[in-house]
Amino acid sequence: MRSSSPVLRSGLTVAAAALPLALAAVPAAAGPGISVSTTGSTVSVTTSACTQINGSWGTASLLTSSQGSFAQGRQVTLSGTSTSQSAAWSNVASGTYTVIVICSDGTTAGTQSVVVSPAPSPTRSPSPSASPSRGVMGGAGGSATDYGTVTLVAGGTLVGIGLLATGWYLRRRNRPYRL
Repeated sequence: MRSSSPVLRSGLTVAAAALPLALAAVPAAAGPGISVSTTGSTVSVTTSACTQINGSWGTASLLTSSQGSFAQGRQVTLSGTSTSQSAAWSNVASGTYTVIVICSDGTTAGTQSVVVSPAPSPTRSPSPSASPSRGVMGGAGGSATDYGTVTLVAGGTLVGIGLLATGWYLRRRNRPYRL
C-alpha cells in the first residue's frame, strides 16, 4: 500500500504557488552599473551607464580602505564608446579597494569593492635545453669527446697486447715444471 505524507504534498503545493510570485518580484533586467576585474596588479572597470558630455564620459576612482572620498582615490578618466566605457589602474599593491565611477553628468554609475591578491612568488621551472646535434652519446662510459683515429688505433693496440699477454700467461701456467 502506498501512502504519501500530506505535509509533503502541501509543502510542494505552497512552493509551486510561491515560485511565480518570487519571479515576478525580481526586475526583468538589471540597471546600469559597473563591472570590476583584476589581472595581476591591474584593476579595470567597465560600465555602460555614462553618456558623453563635452567630450568626457566621466571619471573612475580607486580608493584604499583608509580613503573615504572620491577625490582621495587614484582617479582615471573613462574612455570608450556609447555602449561601453572603461578605465584601468596598473601597479596596484595587494589589498582591498573600492572602485567608484562618476559620470560626466554627476551621477554615480556604481561602486564596487575588489580584492587585489599578492603577486605569486616566482617558481623555478626547468627550462628546455637544446637537443644534442648528434643524439645521445651513450655506450661505453658515455663519453662525449670525439677522439681522433690515432687515439682509437692506439687504444685498440693496447687492448690487443693485453689479450696476447693474458693468453701467454695462462698458457705458461698450465705447463708442468720440469727439473
